[in-house]
Amino acid sequence: MSGKRVKKIDIHIHTMPTSMMVRPNGENFALPHELTTMYEEIGIEKGLLLPSGVYGDGAGDVMSMREAVQMVKEHPAIFGWWFCGLAPESGRNSPHEDLSFYLNQLKAHGAKGLGELVYNRTFDEDPFLLNLLKHCELCDLPVTIHIGNRYNDYGVVDELGLPRLEHVLQMFPKLKILGHSQKFWAEISSDVTEKSRNGYPKGKVIPGRVPALLKRYPNLFGDMSAGSGWNAIERDREYSWKFMEEFQDQLLYGTDICSPKQTAFFRDGLANFLDESMEKGKISYKAYYKICRGNALYLLDGAKTNIEGIENG
Repeated sequence: MSGKRVKKIDIHIHTMPTSMMVRPNGENFALPHELTTMYEEIGIEKGLLLPSGVYGDGAGDVMSMREAVQMVKEHPAIFGWWFCGLAPESGRNSPHEDLSFYLNQLKAHGAKGLGELVYNRTFDEDPFLLNLLKHCELCDLPVTIHIGNRYNDYGVVDELGLPRLEHVLQMFPKLKILGHSQKFWAEISSDVTEKSRNGYPKGKVIPGRVPALLKRYPNLFGDMSAGSGWNAIERDREYSWKFMEEFQDQLLYGTDICSPKQTAFFRDGLANFLDESMEKGKISYKAYYKICRGNALYLLDGAKTNIEGIENG
């Protein structure tokens, strides 16, 4: 069954109120007025704002939670939701702190989850991170994680094969985790190596740890944003159609736009591939709709969708 193209929900977007600092490459985040134009061209309705670097290793220019709340209020046409950030050491700097006390206040201000979590620590061993994850589970707040290497990198630390991610999924079975980054998506194929996990490996996919974990843990979701998400899908399209069909309830479209110069990459990449895959009958309309927007609306608002794409609360 094919149908009309839908406006997508972006599960992973960063911005800033104004340009203040640039990265070493001279670029900075797209500002709201730039994102408005980019979203229109890419085919996105609105996005989930992740306050980049609220807390965490590897942060440059940062956005406070107050700014995130204000951003959503001032630009409701492009930012429909926001995730919060909370330092694991909040309160009394104790791994036993009741972080639910703070997280529930952030929920009252509209936070729909936490992330992007980029602390460069082993997140299945660090007592502070474990406490934060425990309270996110208690507060029913999904968490977007960026998986990285230890040092000279950012993101929660995991090794080849994602053993720590699996451990965390087992420890917190009711915590919804959105996996993201090269180290996550390279594991779509079992031929990943220590070297290739740091980049964008090519070639046919031999189903690896990501599909295995998605199958085993319904609380794991795939954040398909950035070059890493697109590369995982684009490298073996025949496999990707099967992958998207099988895990249609756990995959979410996203961009991770980090510069106003990236319109063409996101327009011509994953967004176009999803549209054309549906139109050519490579994936069902049901899978297409869920990945493009249905799963995001369910995760963020609890809105359920039927095959025609009618959203119901």
